[in-house]
Amino acid sequence: MRILIRSLGYLHPYWRLTAGGYLALLCTSGLTLLIPQLVRATVDLGIRTGDMAALRLAVLGILSVTLIKGVLSFLLGRWTEIASQGVAYDLRNALFRKLSALSFSYHDRAQVGQLLSRAIQDVDRIRFMTGRALLRLAEGTMLLSGAAIFLALMNPSLTLLALWTMPVMAYWAWRFSARFRPLTLAVQQQLAVLTTRLEQNLRGARVVKAFAQEPAEIRRFDAQNDRWFALSAAAARLQALNPPLLDLIANLGSVFIIWYGGSLVMSGRLTLGELVAFSTYMGLLIQPVRRLGMILPNLATAVAAGERVFEILDVESEVKDAPDAYPLPPVRGHVRFENVSFAYFKHNNVLDNVSFDVQPGQVIALLGPTGSGKSSIINLIPRFYDPTAGRITIDGHDIRRVQISSLRDQIGIVLQETTLFATTIRENIGFGRPDASEEEIIAAAQAAQAHDFIMATPHGYDTLVGERGVTLSGGQKQRIAIARALLKNPRILILDDATSSVDADTERQIQAALERLMAGRTSFVIAQRLSTLRLADLILVLERGRIAAAGAHADLLRTSELYVQIYQRQLQPQAEEVQP
Repeated sequence: MRILIRSLGYLHPYWRLTAGGYLALLCTSGLTLLIPQLVRATVDLGIRTGDMAALRLAVLGILSVTLIKGVLSFLLGRWTEIASQGVAYDLRNALFRKLSALSFSYHDRAQVGQLLSRAIQDVDRIRFMTGRALLRLAEGTMLLSGAAIFLALMNPSLTLLALWTMPVMAYWAWRFSARFRPLTLAVQQQLAVLTTRLEQNLRGARVVKAFAQEPAEIRRFDAQNDRWFALSAAAARLQALNPPLLDLIANLGSVFIIWYGGSLVMSGRLTLGELVAFSTYMGLLIQPVRRLGMILPNLATAVAAGERVFEILDVESEVKDAPDAYPLPPVRGHVRFENVSFAYFKHNNVLDNVSFDVQPGQVIALLGPTGSGKSSIINLIPRFYDPTAGRITIDGHDIRRVQISSLRDQIGIVLQETTLFATTIRENIGFGRPDASEEEIIAAAQAAQAHDFIMATPHGYDTLVGERGVTLSGGQKQRIAIARALLKNPRILILDDATSSVDADTERQIQAALERLMAGRTSFVIAQRLSTLRLADLILVLERGRIAAAGAHADLLRTSELYVQIYQRQLQPQAEEVQP
């Protein structure tokens, strides 16, 4: 009931449409209950007596009621469908806003296929519940109550005979729902698994082909698809059994009515018109119970879908604005880490009591083996995650006390995994500043050494880059990502191994551009190349989440054994390659 009531709460903005729909439903139900009485009058006053005037009048009345009912049914369907579609619209918007606001830690654990399933299929089930399902339930309740009252008023003894099938049909509907619900839930969950499997294969299509794993992936998909088919077939078998069994029970009731009611007509205790009306009302009684058998499992499935959707909406982001957060004013770029520790999912520290002080305009290179904490440091600065201990300040402002959007507006980032959107090169560069002019976009691309290859593409800046930038090389994607970061003209730059996918000549061009652009900006660079280290004012050498050494390149060669080891293993060969 909690999920149901909460789902119905999304109808509040559309209460006028909903109220109009249910008012129309009340009128159509009343007219439906009136039609058997008109049929009764047609038989008793027109056909039986041979009165053509009464027959024409009764037929005209039935026709008028049918027309009015048709118009009301149209309005009913239109209004309730618009309202339920509005619920789906609002829920999908709420889900998108929530997923956009949730921190990296949530997306690290979530599966994209599961999220897609909830945002599309589960929301559609809630739409059905708030629209047609509850509408049919209300309609069935009205018809069931109204028909039972009319039957009792017409002939109580015949009513008791007619109603004996109702408890049997209700029991079967309940039993059917109890068996059908777990099956539909299993189908729903398996469909989410299937969606996840498909999404992962589409995302990793190049890896699958590179390792010639198409047959293995097809077998895995077939196995999951077979399970979905088996569950769906079991649900279909159970669902196919329901209508004929309900029809059998209903027809048994009709047989008894015709047998006993016919004897009453022949004995003069019941008119033929009353018997016809009685049979018509029996149809109205049977219809709601049959619908109940179908609606209850759908309601159960929709409630389960609502639970999955609200589970996302109720998640509290681990990184969010404080209640008294204020906008971060324009900064100079003085960054300070004070005894900062950090652990992913609050287990196993990847940073342990890290402290350093970066003056405005300095270039900081982060160096260390895999897992030493380099990426964690740059992820903490824009608050992709929050430290588990200590604090980080920018120009003396604790970043947990300022508004996240104002913090990230002053930071330019090029992540290790370059992500481009399936749109034009222009829109990808201007992503952080949609209002940027054409001249500003071109200037950023030139600074990132991307302008020449962009102009060589078929449509220049209007060239579509494909899904995740698949039509571009790794170096081209990185240069567009660098241009995107530089267009923001940030006070703080974060470059996560930003030149790792380019050749030596392109790297020299980018380094020359970065050297000019870093001037006056505080820059953090995860360094894998000697050329990057030579630009740095300060090199932080990390080992197992701690700062093992800090200083300039020449100083560290004299004072840090770890730095010498990294230099000899990784950096000196680069210098020897450049020397010839």
